Amino acid sequence: MSSGRGATQFSHLPIDDVLADLLRTFDEGTRALLVAPPGAGKTTRVAPALLDQRWCTGQVLLLVPRRLAARSAAEFIARERGEEAGATIGYATRLDSKAGKATRVIAMTHGVYLARIQGDPELAGVSAVLFDEVHERGLDSDLALALTLDSAESLRPDLRIAAMSATLDGERFARLLGDPPIIESEGRSFPLTLIHEGRDPAQRIEPQMASAIRAALSDHDGSLLAFLPGVAEIKRTAEALGSLPANVVLHRLHGAVEPAQQRAALAPPKPGTRKLVLASAIAETSLTLDDVRIVVDSGLARRPRYDRGAGLTRLVTERASRAAVTQRAGRAARQAPGVAVRLWEEAANASLPAHDPPEILEADLSSLLLTCLLWGENDPLRLPFLDPPPAPAISEARLRLERLNAIDADGHITAHGRAIAAIPLEPRLAHMLIEAGERGFAHAAAEAAVLLTERGLGGNDPDLEARHRRWLSDRSPRAQAAKNMAKRWAKAGGGGSVHPHDIARSIALAFPDRLSRRRDQSGEQWQSVGGRGFRLDPASPLARSEWLTVAEVAGAASGARILSAAAIETGEVEALFADEITTYTQVRFDPATAAISATKGRRLGSIKLSSAPDPRPDQAAIEAGLADAVRRHGLAILPWSEFAIALRQRAVFAALHDEKVPDLSDKALLERLDEWLAPLLHGQRRLDAIGSSSLTSALQGLLGYEGGRSVDRLAPAHFDTPAGSSHPIDYSATGGPAAEVRAQALYGLKSHPTVAGGRVPLTLAITSPAHRPIQTTKDLPAFWAGSWRDVAKEMRGRYPKHPWPEDPANASPTLRTKRAGS
Repeated sequence: MSSGRGATQFSHLPIDDVLADLLRTFDEGTRALLVAPPGAGKTTRVAPALLDQRWCTGQVLLLVPRRLAARSAAEFIARERGEEAGATIGYATRLDSKAGKATRVIAMTHGVYLARIQGDPELAGVSAVLFDEVHERGLDSDLALALTLDSAESLRPDLRIAAMSATLDGERFARLLGDPPIIESEGRSFPLTLIHEGRDPAQRIEPQMASAIRAALSDHDGSLLAFLPGVAEIKRTAEALGSLPANVVLHRLHGAVEPAQQRAALAPPKPGTRKLVLASAIAETSLTLDDVRIVVDSGLARRPRYDRGAGLTRLVTERASRAAVTQRAGRAARQAPGVAVRLWEEAANASLPAHDPPEILEADLSSLLLTCLLWGENDPLRLPFLDPPPAPAISEARLRLERLNAIDADGHITAHGRAIAAIPLEPRLAHMLIEAGERGFAHAAAEAAVLLTERGLGGNDPDLEARHRRWLSDRSPRAQAAKNMAKRWAKAGGGGSVHPHDIARSIALAFPDRLSRRRDQSGEQWQSVGGRGFRLDPASPLARSEWLTVAEVAGAASGARILSAAAIETGEVEALFADEITTYTQVRFDPATAAISATKGRRLGSIKLSSAPDPRPDQAAIEAGLADAVRRHGLAILPWSEFAIALRQRAVFAALHDEKVPDLSDKALLERLDEWLAPLLHGQRRLDAIGSSSLTSALQGLLGYEGGRSVDRLAPAHFDTPAGSSHPIDYSATGGPAAEVRAQALYGLKSHPTVAGGRVPLTLAITSPAHRPIQTTKDLPAFWAGSWRDVAKEMRGRYPKHPWPEDPANASPTLRTKRAGS
């Protein structure tokens, strides 16, 4: 086929059969969906095919998920045209770019594209934007598509947009793009044999992968591609493989590998040799690895998961999705018949998730929100996302940006926020760069940002300063490109030189909530300023430090493992966060003495910096401590008088029968503590120093005049007998209000005494002259007419000097003996 200007004859690829349909679609409209299986050629053939179209007067931007894919695609297309990358065909990534004024097709990552469309929403000079592997649903990918569609709707109705993938959710993407034509390529299909071997989940994956790789190399021809979840597993699998046959050349393929080594992994093997490529998910899409006939798949993937409760993004190892393992297996049959060995049982396929979850549903959305605000949209839900960002995640992102001073209290972007957005880093790292610039060490902050965003630079040592020193001495092309990028970022932050511990200071500015202090002698347990507990390998040299600036953690929020950090001195902590260190007085209450002891200290977030006894504690703190002691230990700790206790009991009873009576129950008094107790604490240092009369007055104040009258009416304090004696009523008695009365004092009483306005009978505990119980009753007339005769007969024998009439209801009450009364 011909690709136009300066074209040569290319080998036929399956995508060539549908290019005419795609060109016709773009002649008649501006949107297209292209579905083509792996190896069909969509990544390398579609973009150059557009260049000769009458409407294509500008550039074609090819967006791919990974830097390796961008560079490889551009180099492949240029090579087919007989050119060098950077001429007609170029690429742009964060670390490396080759493009000039004459470049017509630029393969780029979504992050680079987002910076471009933010700077130029009209995309001047761009005729088409192609979204390759759009099914991967990365956060930047979804955001880039949403902004592009929004731009096309309002500014560029002529812009051609194509969504391309091997496994596309066609119906949903069609709705998002306005129901454009769906163009499908049959692809080139070679026979693929699937072998499910299974594995022991209780054992490490690396030795099992090594065993499966050795067997597959022995049983099958061609080069082998093995999929592992991450760099650490790739390294351990390489070690577990041991010595390999002389004709097998081992390659590692992941984002931290040097470009030259990546090209070697993709290229055909030298004659008489076979490739063995240990790869991460980077090899799933957009790449063709020459000569691969065998795939060994661990079935695992490593994905970022944002723990909203902890405010941390952590990498988790999970089972790969069905879409991912299908893509992986297909790598073996791109150029010839192949075999895919899977380390799981065939029956487990049905339980695999269908697709990888969209990152937008479970990511930190701070960058997305900041980009949307710069775009002029303060509600991301109004942009055309395939999956709208969750509202709770947007709310959390607003709070984080507000804490960074990137937006104001009204949600409007600030000058600092615009400065953050101008730097191609996530907001916290960009904020770090600017803050470090104001303190004179922006260059160190820029290098710290590179270390945190470019995996593998300087090795994988948890000590970021050690990693930084190794990186600075590294002369490889990747290390040099990273240094150049750091220089560009440093200029944006204001420059400055790098001094010892500036890396640690920079990390502290980016993640102040992760600044941590050692909690034990071994250095295993750490307490962070934000309140989280972290763990560190006690064998790490960092474990001897008093303080760490923690950059990355992994694992559960309650005990996450520190992945990278740098040591920092106490003095530097106090200098950096002087404005956030607070002085406090802590008071402790001793129930045994009813007194307060006070300590004075300094605190940074959840970390106590220092404390000592306070000989002259703040009176307000003492009073607050006394009030808190009452809340914790209950009202009984106060020095109540018997009268006050009885008044409370009477008021509680009265409130049951008249809702207008103020509630003096424990619950109610504790809820109103600040109202009635706080005034009594002024100037006090002990609870028992409060006068009991003061407590009584406080209760009476809560009741008020009308309340007090209602209590006296409904719950009188005493029962007055016909004999003129007065007896306290116990309103806390189990059976209801009760009074203890001698029988003789009740003579002549024909009706039973009541409280609560006559609604509740008073429980009478009737006693002998010696105050021994005779009868308990709530119906005195019934007692007189009933069992009294037997009681009186017995009492006459015991107490002959006291009157025991046959008819007490009509007898005269008395508190005296017969002789005394005669």
